Parts: sequence; structure tokens; C-alpha cells
Amino acid sequence: MIARAAGPGAVRHAFGATLLSLLAGCSGSPAAVDIGAAVAGAGGTASGSEPLPYAESIVSFEPGEGAGYNQDKLPDIALGPPQVMTEGVPSLDVVSLGSGGEIVLGFGEQVIVDGPGPDFVVFENPFWPGGNAAKVYAELGEISVSDDGESWTTFACDEAGDGEGHFAGCAGVTPTRAYDPVTLVPLDPAQSGGDAFDLAELGVSSARFVKIRDLATLPPAGTTSGFDLDAIGIVNVK
Repeated sequence: MIARAAGPGAVRHAFGATLLSLLAGCSGSPAAVDIGAAVAGAGGTASGSEPLPYAESIVSFEPGEGAGYNQDKLPDIALGPPQVMTEGVPSLDVVSLGSGGEIVLGFGEQVIVDGPGPDFVVFENPFWPGGNAAKVYAELGEISVSDDGESWTTFACDEAGDGEGHFAGCAGVTPTRAYDPVTLVPLDPAQSGGDAFDLAELGVSSARFVKIRDLATLPPAGTTSGFDLDAIGIVNVK
């Protein structure tokens, strides 16, 4: 995690140093791993045998410079719901993509469909220093979707932002809230937090895969660089 925020540089760098120290102390130096196509993990169930509406497999992972944090815990760490212990505290249950890194996740038999409002949510580990959203501590990711894993449509991401903590179309901006993923089905972004995306903005009716590409907004540092993926959840699922 590296700070990227609107606000005084001194505040941004202070939070960056603190969180980098915390991550380094927890991570050690995990070796890079080879993630084959469609590696599956356990995502849990909502009730009976119905799977929870979250990513179930990693289709591909191309780490960028400065990746490494929690790669030894793949694939499970990127699958299923986000792990939130205390609201307002950034999760360490993430995998760092590295500067310019890219990951593609699949949802098994579940399909994201265009329905009312947002259709899926991407969870990273940004937070708001002092509760001030304008100073969001975030690393941005570009989101693309595909129905076949070959042809992709990409959400336009305003990585420059508006200076008030808003980065339209980008992931890695909205903190995750404390919630119970087993009972919050269907997923509600207003209760779960995370960055919500609507397929209607792309003129797309359905998607089976989601790609996240780190936008390399800051130079890599250590093994915690780039977008820190926690989870991807489906709101409107078929």
C-alpha cells in the first residue's frame, strides 16, 4: 500500500510510512507463485448449497514491479468475500498486484448481469485519514469486464480525480465497511462499501470475468506496491 490522496503531502507520506511498516512486518518476503488458468478456491455458501456471490477462481495473474505481498496465499486470499475485522482499519487480507500488475478473476457458474443500480463491487483496502474522504489513501485500479475471457470492455477511470477524493470509474477508492457477507445477500454496496460498477455504463448485459489493472500512480516500493485486491462481489447475479 502506497498513499495516493488529495491533501497535504506530509499527511500522505506519514500514513504511507506507517502502513508500509505494518505490511512489511506481517508479510516477510513471500516468493512469487505461478497461478495457472482457472485456479479455484473455497468461497463459502450463503444458505444450503448456494455459493456466495463472490469471485471463485483466478484465471490469470501478471504481477507488476513491487508485487509480492501475500502471493504465497493465492488463490484463496483473492477469492470469496472481503475480510473485515474493524471498520475504518485497512485490511491486510489482500494481495498486492505490483506497479502495472494485472489480475483476472472468474465467478464459476455465477454470471454478473445488468440489473437495477450497480452490478458488482470491487474491494481494496483504502481508508480515510481522520474520516476525511477528500484525503483518501488509495491505489487506483482500472476495471474491465468480459463474457468470454477474450474480448474486454473497460470502465473509463479518472485517475486525476477531482481533488475531493473522487476518482470516477476507478477501483481502490471506497473503504470496505464491516458487514456479514453470509447474511448480506444480495450484496448491497451501501452496506458493504467498496467500489460499485454498473454494466449499463458500458452497454454490456453480462460478464463472467473481471480484470483489474494497477494504474501505477506511484513508483513501486518494497513488496506492497500497487492495487491491493481483497475481493470482488456480485450484486446482480444469474
